Amino acid sequence: MTTIRTPAKIIPRAFPGISPDEMQEIIMNSRIKTYPPDTVICKENEVEFTFYMILEGDFKVTKIINNSQDRLLKTLTAGDFFGEMALIHNAPRAATVTSVTSATLLELDKDGFKRVLKHSPSVSMAMVSEISNRLRQNDELTIEDLRMRAAELADAYQRLAEQDMARHEFLSNVAHELRTPLMVASGYLHALKKGMVSSDQLENIVDTVTRNVDQIVTLTNDILFLQEIELVLPEFQSVNLMKVAEEVVKSYQDKAQAKLVTLTIKHGRNISAVQGDKHSLQRAVTALVDNAIKFSNTNGNVEIYFSENGTRASISVEDHGIGIAPEIRPRIFDRFAHLEKNGNELYGGLGIGLSITKQVIQQHNGSLEVDSKLGMGSRFTISLMKWQ
Repeated sequence: MTTIRTPAKIIPRAFPGISPDEMQEIIMNSRIKTYPPDTVICKENEVEFTFYMILEGDFKVTKIINNSQDRLLKTLTAGDFFGEMALIHNAPRAATVTSVTSATLLELDKDGFKRVLKHSPSVSMAMVSEISNRLRQNDELTIEDLRMRAAELADAYQRLAEQDMARHEFLSNVAHELRTPLMVASGYLHALKKGMVSSDQLENIVDTVTRNVDQIVTLTNDILFLQEIELVLPEFQSVNLMKVAEEVVKSYQDKAQAKLVTLTIKHGRNISAVQGDKHSLQRAVTALVDNAIKFSNTNGNVEIYFSENGTRASISVEDHGIGIAPEIRPRIFDRFAHLEKNGNELYGGLGIGLSITKQVIQQHNGSLEVDSKLGMGSRFTISLMKWQ
């Protein structure tokens, strides 16, 4: 229950030392008004000419920070007052005051205040003292706001610098990943053109050229896909996650075997169909499988699991490799994030696989979660809406 104050108790708080006659003069030149909750009494940046003393109710004082954040500066209740600057200065309001509860105010406008000053000079002295205090408080708020903005600008600059460095590293990686297979393929093709290849070498050379050209095509397609996925919204259809996984496993068996990694589908062959675009989801799962094989240990295992929960179906890709260090965990889905080395092990690729997966799953209104322990492996889980 809110406390009700009489004007005789509130006015001396605004004007210390005021005499009874001067108090009566203020009351005669004021008005009493009642407001419902959520009423804006004063609005920031508007020019108004009324001073308010709270007889009943609660209010909040807020200010817009950084052009967007609405910060609560303080709360006011019966016995408090606000808006005194409006009586002597035609400046905009410094903050917004809104009623939180039903409220009753004693209001003194600029014309009424001028009439009071003709008969009560001590009121002007009290007002000057109070305004000096408020100006000091406003200066402190302004300084704090500037400090916050300076800190935010410094953070933004740091993020831009990190992104710029990541872009340079990404472009260097692109150049490296393209240059190597191009040089290999180009060298063998020139050898073929000059007749420097014997017939018994031909099959191996053609295989090598094909493999390197495929690597270039895959890399180029990944980059183009990452750019185009933001522009093209696929039309969702019924997608069989098991078939998607089987196609990915089939295409990656040779790569897994080359690293002595066992790639298997464990269970969940009756998994429900999901809403999605098969081509995009296959790319997402491919990126997870490729990532899992890359960061697995020799003779390791990569396993694909399925599960259902209510209206959603999930596919998980799990490896038992190097895991993810806590300090890089927040950045693993960034477009330019790339782990180049772990101990003596070097890793190729651009590091855009997880970024592709994230983009695809966001477009499908699904979720992508990761559970990883350093040195023990990682498990990535995609969850999607079932087809209805």
